[in-house]
Amino acid sequence: MPKLSVIVPFYNVQQYAPDTLRSLRANARRDFEFILVDDHSTDDTPAILERAAEQLSDVAQVRYIRREVNGGLATARNTGLDEAGGEFLTFLDGDDWLAPGYLGELAAAVEELGCDFVRTDHVQAKARARSVHRVPHGRRGEVLDPRAAILPADRTTSVDYAYAWAGAYSRRLLDAGLLHFTDGLRTAEDRPWIWKLHREARSFAVLGLLGVFYRRGVAGSLTQIGDVRQLDFIRAFDQVVEETAADREADRLLPKAVRTYCAIIAHHLSDESKWEPAVAKRLRSMSAAAIQRMPQDALGDVLDTMDLRRAGRLRRLRRRFTTTKAAA
Repeated sequence: MPKLSVIVPFYNVQQYAPDTLRSLRANARRDFEFILVDDHSTDDTPAILERAAEQLSDVAQVRYIRREVNGGLATARNTGLDEAGGEFLTFLDGDDWLAPGYLGELAAAVEELGCDFVRTDHVQAKARARSVHRVPHGRRGEVLDPRAAILPADRTTSVDYAYAWAGAYSRRLLDAGLLHFTDGLRTAEDRPWIWKLHREARSFAVLGLLGVFYRRGVAGSLTQIGDVRQLDFIRAFDQVVEETAADREADRLLPKAVRTYCAIIAHHLSDESKWEPAVAKRLRSMSAAAIQRMPQDALGDVLDTMDLRRAGRLRRLRRRFTTTKAAA
């Protein structure tokens, strides 16, 4: 069994894939497994990956998988998870990269701590600028209860730091069905996933370990394009709220889920200029319907404690939906 499986989905990243692959080589060990998943790219990414798989096989265990249809990041990661054989697992996106030796330190740390999963800090890279982003949890190198790290509702917590590649995960989570993503989600795929981990895993730790470089501002990235695929955040957060409502501690946890959902809706509504006009209209309609689906008691409490600007925007949307529904 490999010590660590690294699942790396790629889609039309011919410009960045060579950097990603070079960083894997700088982290390679014979007991590491690199699973390169091409999500049916239409540029030269497949040819780059085929060559890299052959070259990397000299220093690590390598599997190259080309999907027959494009399924999105969540589905591509699931494809890799289905093939992974490692004792521990981690992720990397096809346009990001790793510092030399990072994976060895990560594997050693998660093995030594013996917990279900670890979370790490990361570096965001935009053009030549670099900035460190840290897990929003102060206690480092200590095994903790993941459920306790969900709250408080009115602060940024570990479930808001949703990057799947910022950490490593024990195989027992995969065997328990906790590592797969919601199939087909094109954005916000990490959100139901991180909430599920924190609700259902038994232990986690935060490491003061830097080594993942997250490339921002990539042309073609969904975070840069206001098209209909970004509206999948509504499906993702509907799932978060629905699953949290079924939790044994729903009364305690739901305010956090609803507050985060409201904050994300308000964020997207505040920047409608990035959306195509038809998508902006659909965003407003879908957001209004989402507000109506939320637990209304929890929603009322959230709106009463949010800042006036965001709460006002959401209340207007709520009233508009109610008025339109009554008129119909």
